[in-house]
Amino acid sequence: MEPLQRVRDASEALGKLAALSGGGSLEAGADPALEAAAAGEKLDLLTLLRLREQIKQQLMEYNTILHASEEGIPDQAVEEKLIEASTEDLEKEMEQVKISFQNKTLVLQRIQLMDALRNKLRENDSDSKFILETIKHIIMNSTAILESQQQARELEEKLNEIKKKRFSLKRAGEQKLLQIHSLKKKQKEELEGMGVGEMLKRISRNLQKETQMTTLIQNIFQLNVPTRNEHGIKSLRWKSLDIKRRD
Repeated sequence: MEPLQRVRDASEALGKLAALSGGGSLEAGADPALEAAAAGEKLDLLTLLRLREQIKQQLMEYNTILHASEEGIPDQAVEEKLIEASTEDLEKEMEQVKISFQNKTLVLQRIQLMDALRNKLRENDSDSKFILETIKHIIMNSTAILESQQQARELEEKLNEIKKKRFSLKRAGEQKLLQIHSLKKKQKEELEGMGVGEMLKRISRNLQKETQMTTLIQNIFQLNVPTRNEHGIKSLRWKSLDIKRRD
């Protein structure tokens, strides 16, 4: 008997909802948008009434089935499952109708609020001026928020570019270190076949070049990219090219 009771409860709930939604109507000559929303509300009311009648009809059928099952019909378990499944379907449909009705009620309330605001602004009194100033303030705040979001996106893009440049500088520094290591190895091989005097001169020149190259590498790694401009980076690159030409 539990599915039957659920059907009765659903029918009573639909009846209450239909009674609540039947009150109130729009005045003649109202905004067309209000009339359209009211028409949607009436359509939901008709849907609720249709569901209520459908539940009543199925309730009568279930009563007949239950009475027949009590007289000795062997398919009582099957009929109970059928009743339970049908009841669940009706409850789901009723829940969807409730949600649709609530959403359309909210839309109607928003339209009524906007219409009331428009009518109030036409009065041009102190309250309407306050409402107008409040709306302007809201618009200004919304614009400021949009601008801040745009600036945040631009800063994020700049930060990504800076990260890419720092990565490129790091790769360039690693390549320079490899070149210095190769140069030292080559110089060591050349020094093994030179005289003492020529060797000292060559060592002095190479030491000066290595000092300049080491200073350049240190500047690359210690470069604070977010606070420097592009000219500083280009200057370091020109110094590196100048040292290569001297070699």
